[in-house]
Amino acid sequence: MTTARLPLFPLNSVLFPGLVLPLNVFEERYRAMMRELLKTDESLPRRFAVVAIRDGHEVAPSEPGLPDPTARPDRGPAAGFGTDPLKAFHGMGCIADAATIREREDGSFEVLATGTTRIRLLSLDSDGPFLTAEVEEVPDIAGEGAGALAEGVLRAFRAYQKRLAGARERTLTAPPDLPDEPSVVSYLVAAAAVLDTPAKQRLLEAPDVASRLRDELKLLRSETAVIRHLPSVPAVELTRAPTSLN
Repeated sequence: MTTARLPLFPLNSVLFPGLVLPLNVFEERYRAMMRELLKTDESLPRRFAVVAIRDGHEVAPSEPGLPDPTARPDRGPAAGFGTDPLKAFHGMGCIADAATIREREDGSFEVLATGTTRIRLLSLDSDGPFLTAEVEEVPDIAGEGAGALAEGVLRAFRAYQKRLAGARERTLTAPPDLPDEPSVVSYLVAAAAVLDTPAKQRLLEAPDVASRLRDELKLLRSETAVIRHLPSVPAVELTRAPTSLN
């Protein structure tokens, strides 16, 4: 397995390989991370690791006032993540390659990155201005029957989209051509389906593509059946990419 030490960017959501990740970076520790990434030659990938936060949100205010107006917030690379930050994150995440990093006049950053490869967290280092992690790349294995499962998942996903659009009283526009490569299908559906973070994390951690597709088929059929009996559904965009206010 290939290991590397990368800057670590925790999120409230799960990043999948192939998924576009827009970030609005304003907290100092992540500004420092982006300044460091900008030192990398443009001809080389500007990589950082993204992991989902276990409790679903980060309690790390960047200004005084929360929760005690007289108290100064914790600062530093691990602020808000407890005494053992490794336990605050899910153990598997994804490498992000920052194609665009733009610094604004106020020192914040607009970042556009893309998920590339699954990784497993091995250790964390909080000695610098931002968290870094030793990670191990986790390649995808096809598994038995991935091709046939991908076809079934795409059919179930289209039915799910139609039910979701109907529950929202919207007209479903003609869908774009969907990929047929099993691993791409598995990540596209995992990212696009309206699921909570633990469910998406389980899909990311699937041992192989076939297992992920099999789980998605069950989830899509179950969710489609539930939507059929609901008068309305939460206003969550079907293809929303994860963002972070860090």
